[in-house]
Amino acid sequence: MSETGVDGGEGEPALHGDKVKVDPGTPPSLTWKRKLTAEESALSSFSLSIKEIISMAPIGYRLWRHLRVEKNKSTSSDVFVDPFTKRHTSSCHGVPIGGIGAGSIGRSCKGEFMRWQLFPRICEDVPVLANQFSVFVSRPNGEKFSSVLCPKSPEILSDSSASGIGSWDWNLGGQNSTYHALYPRAWTVYDGEPDPALKIVCRQLSPVIPNNYKESSYPVAVFTFTLSNLGKTEADVTLLFSWANSVGGDSGLSGHHFNSKFRTENTSGVLLHHMTANGKPSVAFAIAAEETDVVHVSQCPGFVISGNSKGITARDMWHEIKERGSFDHLNSEEMSLPSEPGSLIGAAIAASLTIPPQTVQTVTFSLSWACPEINFQGGRTYLRRYTKFYGTQSNVASQIAHDAIVDHHQWESEIEAWQRPILEDKSLPEWYPSTLFNELYYLNAGGTIWTDGSPPLHGLRTIGKRRFSLDRSNSIFTTAAATPTPTPSDQNDTAINILDRMTSLLNEIHTPVSMSSALGTNLLQKGEENVGQFLYLEGIEYHMCNTYDVHFYASFALTMLFPKIELSIQRDFAAAVMMHDPSKMNLLQDGTSVQRKVLGAVPHDIGMRDPWFEVNFYSLHNTDRWKDLNPKFVLQVYRDFVATGDEEFARAVWPSVYIAMAYMEQFDKDGDGMIENEGFPDQTYDTWSVSGVSAYCGGLWVAALQASSALAGVVGDKGSEDYFWFRFEKAKKVYEKLWNGEYFDYDDSGSSTSSSIQADQLAGQWYARACGLSPIVDEDKARKALEKVYNFNVLKVKNGRMGAANGMLPSGEPDLCSMQSREIWSGITYAVAAGMIHENMVETAFKTAVGVSEVAWSEEGHGYSFQTPEGWDFEGRYRSLAYMRPLAIWAMQWALTQKKVPKNEERKTQIKEESVVRQHIGFSRVAHLLRQSDEADSRSVFQVIFDYTCKKMVG
Repeated sequence: MSETGVDGGEGEPALHGDKVKVDPGTPPSLTWKRKLTAEESALSSFSLSIKEIISMAPIGYRLWRHLRVEKNKSTSSDVFVDPFTKRHTSSCHGVPIGGIGAGSIGRSCKGEFMRWQLFPRICEDVPVLANQFSVFVSRPNGEKFSSVLCPKSPEILSDSSASGIGSWDWNLGGQNSTYHALYPRAWTVYDGEPDPALKIVCRQLSPVIPNNYKESSYPVAVFTFTLSNLGKTEADVTLLFSWANSVGGDSGLSGHHFNSKFRTENTSGVLLHHMTANGKPSVAFAIAAEETDVVHVSQCPGFVISGNSKGITARDMWHEIKERGSFDHLNSEEMSLPSEPGSLIGAAIAASLTIPPQTVQTVTFSLSWACPEINFQGGRTYLRRYTKFYGTQSNVASQIAHDAIVDHHQWESEIEAWQRPILEDKSLPEWYPSTLFNELYYLNAGGTIWTDGSPPLHGLRTIGKRRFSLDRSNSIFTTAAATPTPTPSDQNDTAINILDRMTSLLNEIHTPVSMSSALGTNLLQKGEENVGQFLYLEGIEYHMCNTYDVHFYASFALTMLFPKIELSIQRDFAAAVMMHDPSKMNLLQDGTSVQRKVLGAVPHDIGMRDPWFEVNFYSLHNTDRWKDLNPKFVLQVYRDFVATGDEEFARAVWPSVYIAMAYMEQFDKDGDGMIENEGFPDQTYDTWSVSGVSAYCGGLWVAALQASSALAGVVGDKGSEDYFWFRFEKAKKVYEKLWNGEYFDYDDSGSSTSSSIQADQLAGQWYARACGLSPIVDEDKARKALEKVYNFNVLKVKNGRMGAANGMLPSGEPDLCSMQSREIWSGITYAVAAGMIHENMVETAFKTAVGVSEVAWSEEGHGYSFQTPEGWDFEGRYRSLAYMRPLAIWAMQWALTQKKVPKNEERKTQIKEESVVRQHIGFSRVAHLLRQSDEADSRSVFQVIFDYTCKKMVG
């Protein structure tokens, strides 16, 4: 799209025109900044009120009981959340490393490598402290300086081992050192530390480049050090990059890991082969540095960090560099010995150079990893996107590391060309550009998985009792067409070719199953590019992939930056609409048993245990009866058509759109054309009950009717175009009854909270505007309602410095009817601000959204940078760190850059009911076939009594 300044597809440059020159040693003027002396602050999580504890006791008990039963299982839990396990938290997160969907390694603003996410659902938050950059400086007058380029942590202080990393020189004070973040880049400026006459700038870069579907998938980061010798004498400098053979946690202690040297053109490094335990796939890391006429690179293939493995110790390795400046004199083999169980080993590379006085030199390192397979609990295995370009061998990590060093200048040029226009836009408040870009961290660190688009690699345990025979011919050196293009090393590998043959056979066995899954690749039209399939978690604490009611808000980031990925997600959900899975699942809400997914319902999520094949991992409520999911699907589909102009996509998903709309007909109880909520939390606010016609779901429904009409026009279905427009006009009149003169009531049930002022009351209006459709309410009413939200939900909470409270009462007090009504949700605040921009309330929009930046990103805030929570209470205490919805800040950018469309509020001809009778009959027949039957109550007598008692206690 033009507003991102990008174009291109797989393997093409993401940007065109002159190359933008970038100085890696100079951070942009607008970045998120922290001094390295910034103190770690304890994060405060929210707490429940007594009333909320009682009302949610049945859910909590069922969840606790289920987790207790599964505690001793070796596999992951079948529950989407575990609120009883305490996580390691930090207030010092920075820009994570790696591309998109190939695994993520976090990095703190102080330089620690932390929050490891290389396998589905596994997040190891604690830093691996041996992973460090260090510097050694020697001058002719005998002055010497050495330090790890990271302040000493309490964990290092407690290290009593004389031979471990505690023996290194942790001399960095950090007083003169500053961290700058602008995702996907970060800079750490060491201004005279540890050598007062040497300025060091480390620029970290990952290849996250809009509209680039190749390099953006690479598991790699590049670190360029700019060294400025401000002294009067030359300086002999060695930069050390050390790395533990670990994937986080205690994984490095499982034993049998080993390292090996490698050399490619102009780069040298070490491969660390991690033989992952507990059934997880193996991983290979590569650390590398560029050799030039000025820079000499030497390798240490192994040192012992802890335990009894054979080899030099961490202390010995450090001493070697400190005394000799390189590993050239180290008597080491090309490959280290495998580590002993209980022992942790590492490797290191050293880049040495001499810098004349008053000159500047650069040194470039890279870190990559190869973890080609994604294994899910259900037994299916997928290949990551990057394997399409590098193959599936683990040793390709060295080639990726080499290519990153060669190509990173072009990557940075493209990133700079994308970001610079926004950074230089003086109409934007200073906090906005850096927050806009830094919220994109979640595309990497949100448990993201990006496959190569091939069918899953099935294991024997997924076959059941079916008979089969593997082809026994001798032509084993043929490559199956369904597998990625083989590398030269693959072509003569017997194991690879036998695996290809097994894959081909298993794919044939499972083809009928795949056709009844949510694999959207089946909807690709001839000639359309398969860019792979994409998963990201609702939150690192909420384990569900592509949670759709939340993606509704977050999706603007993908639509603007990676639209082909966004279309891939929508195809998956279009396929899921057509799925019917009658297998039973137990609900945490009331203990009843329901069908997992019925035909016509948009699933809550694409799954976790067995994504695409077993949807709806969420088990709190029966989301087949939620009122927001189907309208959100229709609105997103149309928005994505508007963004891409892809008519093939529109035609492919149109049947699913029609069925999704017909499915909703059963929720129009009185036949007035408007759906009604059913008295439980049947929408994204899943602890906040709603009944009857509601501002939130009702507005989404009205907007979806209009979007359905518009999409029908795109695909050439004139009858449906007129029919859905007729339905839109009818429902719009019902919706207007919620208007009370100042805003739209929460619902029309007449309850004590029906008049609650919901921040998100105009979600339907916002999306209609975002799609370029006609407004669903009068413009003056929309502006008046949003002004009410600003004056009450925003300004009455800490003077507008916290974001928008979800619910406020007309009295000006918070709506305390539920946990979520009294919370402030970061993503919702961004969405409300986006809606304000569409209504030309730009100044008010930024005043609304700045509260999220103040709480999450400011130095005076609560330490939520690079882990923006779902929400917080009025004191800033968080719930659910690192959440998907805050990506909705890109909805603000969409609103700011969207081309203004001509007003089309009135149709040229009024659609009369008699002209759409035939379409109504057909639609009604489809709707009748999709109508759900009421499920029998499957709870025990004890469950019924317990639930009833808790409900009565809270009134």
